[in-house]
Amino acid sequence: MIKKIILIGAGGHAKSCIDVISSIKNKYKIVGFVDQKKGVKKFLNLEILGNDEDLKKIFKRYKYALVSFGQIKSYRSREACFKKLKKIGFYLPSIVSKYAYFSKNSKIDEGSIVMHGVVVNAFSSIGKNCIINTNSTIEHDVKIGNNCHIAGGAVINGGVIIGDGTFIGSGTVVKQSVKIGRNCIISANTFVRKDIKNNQIFLR
Repeated sequence: MIKKIILIGAGGHAKSCIDVISSIKNKYKIVGFVDQKKGVKKFLNLEILGNDEDLKKIFKRYKYALVSFGQIKSYRSREACFKKLKKIGFYLPSIVSKYAYFSKNSKIDEGSIVMHGVVVNAFSSIGKNCIINTNSTIEHDVKIGNNCHIAGGAVINGGVIIGDGTFIGSGTVVKQSVKIGRNCIISANTFVRKDIKNNQIFLR
């Protein structure tokens, strides 16, 4: 049975989410967006169903949702949205692109999305409400916390641990067995060769 799903946030990241969901045949049908934009009725020919204040009303019709706005400066907006949806009762499925490789021995939690070209190798785990973006590589035995964003082309080598709410920039390489704390920002095209404590901004 095809499940009807709504997307929360009608912007650039949502375009990629649509593409990924559309790659999975006969599983989900996107019925519209929830967005804060005023006076906008449609986005990419899909209906704007309302704003955050309308979520309880929308839940009476649709039970599935995905947070479809991105994360760069902070994870907190995505986290707050995820928690609100859960409190209302929405089911937030994990979404894995048809064009990704995801090991049968790895795990992904609710509300996370794995984009096109991603490789997730054996015995890795991805937490809740994460973005694993295009062409990134998650090697074996990696642990990624909740509300993380691994940007396009990043390489997370074997045994790495990434704490909740951390952003890893595009093209970054994290050396095997490194531990990165919670709420960190790692800039693009960085080589991370040693552990990073919580709440750090790591520049190239």
